[in-house]
Amino acid sequence: MMSLILNAVIVLGAIALVAAVILFFVAQKFAVEEDPRLGQVVEALPGANCGGCGFPGCSGLASALVKGADQGTLDGLYCPVGGQPVMNQVADLLGMAIANSAPTVAVVRCNGTCEFRPRIAEYDGLRTCAAMHAAGAGETGCGFGCLGCGDCVNACQFDAIHMNPETGLPEVDEEKCTSCGACVKACPRHIIELRKKGPKGRRIFVSCVNKDKGAVARKACQVACIGCGKCEKVCEFDAIKIENNLSYIDFNKCRLCTKCVDECPTNAIIKVNFPVKKPKAVTTGTATAVAGKEIEAVKMEDKA
Repeated sequence: MMSLILNAVIVLGAIALVAAVILFFVAQKFAVEEDPRLGQVVEALPGANCGGCGFPGCSGLASALVKGADQGTLDGLYCPVGGQPVMNQVADLLGMAIANSAPTVAVVRCNGTCEFRPRIAEYDGLRTCAAMHAAGAGETGCGFGCLGCGDCVNACQFDAIHMNPETGLPEVDEEKCTSCGACVKACPRHIIELRKKGPKGRRIFVSCVNKDKGAVARKACQVACIGCGKCEKVCEFDAIKIENNLSYIDFNKCRLCTKCVDECPTNAIIKVNFPVKKPKAVTTGTATAVAGKEIEAVKMEDKA
């Protein structure tokens, strides 16, 4: 009996030894050597794995960067979290030059606060924007505006977006925003957009995505874009177009002149981080004329 067990152990040991030798030679023959630059690039990247670059994670972007370097171009490859400093470091590791990319930031294209867009219904269901959107128009008359459940907040890994309890709208902290695009993907109504941060953080955009005709849009929200075209006419840089009853400002063409902001009859166009305009000084002639009218009015009252 012992001899049978011993023979079985020997046979199994021999089979395992032969299999190990075969596997060793197979592994040596089909081994794939990893480019040492890949590890260096992965280490240089922030490790957020947010997917903002368009790849599943930092390792996917690193592979694309190394492959792009072998092909002689890194165009279209960019880490929004690390920004230009990280991309410059990666370019140095790969011995490549990379063009500077203008920083972007997430903007919420809805200004329909509780004040301007009153609630007309009550939703009783799963409290997420995705579920509410699938169920219908939501709790207000606007079928395009923010649903206020905070899917964008939950999607952000950088604590850069929060719901304002007074307005019912999400607000972006531009100092924390990395432009990863997670909030953009999370919004079922596509009201969040990545736009150029602009010089000194100044930017102008239409804070509305309502594509209904003017009267319908205005009835649903007092600050909705009504597609009147006044902003398009006043723009000297061909940066504004009206399509599907909705105005859109091309941030690549916009020169931040703010004429469209002043022209918009519903205040649907928002300007951010601009200095507050000082009231125009009254000229001496005008002041004298106004004073003369006031004196004349007093005299008329006395006579009466």
